[in-house]
Amino acid sequence: MRVVEATGDGLAAVGPADRPEPPAPAAGEVKLQMVAMSVNPADLLLLEGRYGVKPEPPFIPGAEGVARVIEIGEGVTDLAVGDLAIPLPGPAWVERMTLPRAAVVKIPEGADLDQAAMLKANPATALAMLKDVVGLQPGDWVAQNAANSAVGVNVIRLAKALGLKTINVVRRPGPEERLYALGADAVLVHDGEGPPPAAPGRAKLAFDAVGGWGTEALAKLCDEGATIANYGLLSGEPCRIDPSHLVFRDIALKGFWLSKWFRDQPKEKVADTYAYLVERLKTGDIGAPVAARYPLERAAEAVAHAARDARDGKVLLITSAHPEA
Repeated sequence: MRVVEATGDGLAAVGPADRPEPPAPAAGEVKLQMVAMSVNPADLLLLEGRYGVKPEPPFIPGAEGVARVIEIGEGVTDLAVGDLAIPLPGPAWVERMTLPRAAVVKIPEGADLDQAAMLKANPATALAMLKDVVGLQPGDWVAQNAANSAVGVNVIRLAKALGLKTINVVRRPGPEERLYALGADAVLVHDGEGPPPAAPGRAKLAFDAVGGWGTEALAKLCDEGATIANYGLLSGEPCRIDPSHLVFRDIALKGFWLSKWFRDQPKEKVADTYAYLVERLKTGDIGAPVAARYPLERAAEAVAHAARDARDGKVLLITSAHPEA
């Protein structure tokens, strides 16, 4: 079976390899044929050895993807061969995997395969941050940077569905029209020089994917007593925030990591979260643009593309089971 292997020595230290075929499913298990897998910022951090976990090399990266069921173990009655499914555990950059039925989320037939491949991480991060960091009420303002990222566009779409208003910061002109079309209430272009432009509201909650100057810019968009949740390291710099925001304005800075959220939540809540996201996927209320698709054999090219600063859209890896393969 073909997989993607990495050493953790950098983005270029990744490529195809052969691993043993996963076993046939035992009772309560299913075997999956992967179709498409996303390349996320967290995957890039893992390849660089800068993520929250450091697997023993060589390792297989990949946090999410979409698959088809190809075998079913005894006792599994709610899945059939050919069904679409999302594996919750990784690693996902493989051709096939065998998992417990409880670790698989069924996806409706006819769902967009590329969007389903991106369902596990980015929409779940957006929804969990909107619902679980602080208590929000319809009409509250939420601010974010990296607003044209996959998490960012899902924050916009899910916030709109929840009755929240969004202030969205991007680094360069260009995405404004698309973000407004998705439901953004304000889009601010700010490259880190000086204070951010004025916004129509003050945020109760802000999402920081950038760190560095991005944290301070968000603080200036926040109301007194607001919370900034940092969930990314795009700048490669520590979060910078003037202590006056913390001392005099009671702004709190905390981290958010979806992997920890998974560990902390009851299984029922995780299931409910994905049930909600599946419904949003069916209605087209979540999703992000796709920049390119690469076969597993060209994983190094896919990683290099995903690491581009000016990329517009998500990069996917695909197997021979994808219609575009």
